Amino acid sequence: MSQTQSVAAQPTSIAKALAIAVCATALLAACAPANDAASPAADAEVPAIAPTSTAADDVAPEPAAPVSDAASGTVGGDGSQIVLDTLGETDLGSANLAGELACSFSEDDQPPLLYAMGVVGSQDPAQGIVKVAGYVEPVRAPGGFDGMTQNPTFTGQGKTIRIEETGEAIGGGESPPRPATLTYLRADGASRTIEGRWQCGP
Repeated sequence: MSQTQSVAAQPTSIAKALAIAVCATALLAACAPANDAASPAADAEVPAIAPTSTAADDVAPEPAAPVSDAASGTVGGDGSQIVLDTLGETDLGSANLAGELACSFSEDDQPPLLYAMGVVGSQDPAQGIVKVAGYVEPVRAPGGFDGMTQNPTFTGQGKTIRIEETGEAIGGGESPPRPATLTYLRADGASRTIEGRWQCGP
């Protein structure tokens, strides 16, 4: 080959070499892994968003209404009933109440729910008993027998009992009963009112 032909062939060889280099670069670029740094990972943890309160959540709860028991008439307190049982002859005999004359509260013609005795003209408290949920408990009222004849208030451990006459005497005789209410007030705020009759005398 002459020197002229050799010089003419050099540009063609260079062009081929450049073409092969470009193809190789393109192939390497296609096979290389994608750059993860350019975009966040698909499984990256997403920070939790704290729940926001709504208008309904911000409303303060209403105060609880007084607890009442329709069967017993108990209102308020811890929800337990005030149960007053009638007093039997054994209860009255075991109490050994001192006094001259007695007063009692009863529902209709039932045995008494409260029974007390006191001395006429004495300032010593009248002594009485009630039966609360099966247990006989002592109560007292100031002013002896005379203090019991007009809307007396009896007190005992954890309790206050108020008697209030609500009408005229029923019938005649020396000690006729009068319509009245007995209101039992317990130390925890519970109360119960019972309609009945209050009777004082021999």
